[in-house]
Amino acid sequence: MNIDQAFAFGLVGLTVAGFAWGRLPYDLVALLGLLAGMVLGIVPVKSAFSGFSDDVVVIVVAALLVSAAISRSGVVEDIMRPVMPFMRTAQRQVTVLVGAVTLLSMITKNVGALAMFMPVAAQVSRKNGTSISQLLMPMAFGSLIGGLVTLVGTSPNIIVSKIRQDLTGEPFRMFDYAPVGLGVAVTGFVFLSLASNLIPKRRAAGGAGEAFALDAYTAEAELAAGSPFEGRTVADLERAADNDIAVRTVIRERFRRMDAAPDMVLRAGDTLLLGGEPEGIERAVARAGLALTGEGVAPRGDVETESVVEGVVTPQSPAIGSRIDHLALPATHGVAVLAVSRGGEPIRRRLQTLRLREGDVLVLKGTSETVPPALAALRVLPLAERSIALGRNRRSFLPLGVLLVAMLLTAFGVISAVAAFFGAAVVLLMLRVMSMREAYETVEASVIVLLAALIPLSEAIQTTGGTDVIAGWLSQVVQGFSPLTSLFVVTILAMAVTPFLNNAATVLMLGPIAGSLATRLGLSPDPFLMAVAIGAACDFLTPIGHQCNTIVMAPGGYRFGDYWRLGLPLSLIVLFVGVPLISVVWPVVPG
Repeated sequence: MNIDQAFAFGLVGLTVAGFAWGRLPYDLVALLGLLAGMVLGIVPVKSAFSGFSDDVVVIVVAALLVSAAISRSGVVEDIMRPVMPFMRTAQRQVTVLVGAVTLLSMITKNVGALAMFMPVAAQVSRKNGTSISQLLMPMAFGSLIGGLVTLVGTSPNIIVSKIRQDLTGEPFRMFDYAPVGLGVAVTGFVFLSLASNLIPKRRAAGGAGEAFALDAYTAEAELAAGSPFEGRTVADLERAADNDIAVRTVIRERFRRMDAAPDMVLRAGDTLLLGGEPEGIERAVARAGLALTGEGVAPRGDVETESVVEGVVTPQSPAIGSRIDHLALPATHGVAVLAVSRGGEPIRRRLQTLRLREGDVLVLKGTSETVPPALAALRVLPLAERSIALGRNRRSFLPLGVLLVAMLLTAFGVISAVAAFFGAAVVLLMLRVMSMREAYETVEASVIVLLAALIPLSEAIQTTGGTDVIAGWLSQVVQGFSPLTSLFVVTILAMAVTPFLNNAATVLMLGPIAGSLATRLGLSPDPFLMAVAIGAACDFLTPIGHQCNTIVMAPGGYRFGDYWRLGLPLSLIVLFVGVPLISVVWPVVPG
């Protein structure tokens, strides 16, 4: 081992130790490691920042954007609605979500399957009070074991197939991975369904807006003719919103005000006073085909300019004591009131006739040009910003359809995964599913910096010849071992390297080594290549070896050391189930 190789291995080791220490932010540790690599000369300056354009970083950014677009559409949660009543306990939630992600990962790219169900996990967490950390990590791990089953499930399978073609002239086919992958996936799914309590309960890092615990809002909506809930009961409407709202009052024929009873039949033209949080009210409006009264007079804006904010009426507000309709907010200030919260007091009169009081919290809709001056003129103090669903009703199958097209193009080899996800993100932005500002807020900058700084650092092991050192060491270690033991060694090595080198780099490094090792030992290369694929695809120990682990890190509020708690026993299961299966399905000794 020369000095550059020693520096490379030592620097990677110190970086990992910095992650485990936990005193500095992970992205800062990665940046310090990259800087040290440049100073030591093992990371060339001209390639030090190439990580920002690496395929892995692009896929993570695009997957976060697509996931956010699907979350805003609400389509997947609508698809999952029939199952929601059975997901009352944390264990059932983990079982259903992990099962869904694992199955979908068998037929498409695992990162896409995970992105599709992350919004559902967020809704389940909010509705049932389950810590989001108990759901996201098992789902990420489920996507990894599901990806083992087919050629298109995960990148290592695709790369190993190409390496086999180079070695033998014949690539692995679509379902050659299935016999081993299914065994590992089923066993891993059972474990994940039962062991989520191994994960510490964490809170995701949220904005300051999450510090505000506001009482339920009241919004006013009209049941239009042709609504699917015309002729149905109040209880039906509340169930359609997952019982997250209450219909407080029904106003019929303009003046008849009636307390809502569960069995009351709704008619076209009824005005409903809905109580609940903005997200629940939005869900009711979307699913029942209602029209928010305030939105009908709100200034029109596109996805880039519309603005929905929460604000509290201050003691100095000139609006105190005035009826909302007398203020003529749309005409005079370019904003409209969508909902009002009054200290937990139920509001049972039409919002336009409501006289504002000090301390009332309003949801105002306008544009980025009209909202700030309106808040100033009315002396309404904006609350810390949080995402408000009310007034941004864009429920559509469009984001899900774009993602499915991208995954199908990848599955059939038309374009690469990075091109598919990048294209999906750009198409959704072009279709105005979200604004550019929302897109930038969706991307976790710390995750991007973490990955971009680590990629050149990990490549230093290859460029300094460290891979040759590993190959020579491996050849010496397995000399005299049985074929099955050699398979265990190769799998363990792939599992150990992947968390710090990323799975694609691990396969590119160890695949040829494993193939040549098998040839040197007079054994079939197929089981050794399978061992590399299984080991490289199953990174359960850190958040940096696979993009699925990285994507859930910030939303789940995980720390670097959280992953091994669930990941270590799962790694042992994969090892002791997968390797014997490989030896049975792919005989080590050539026939």
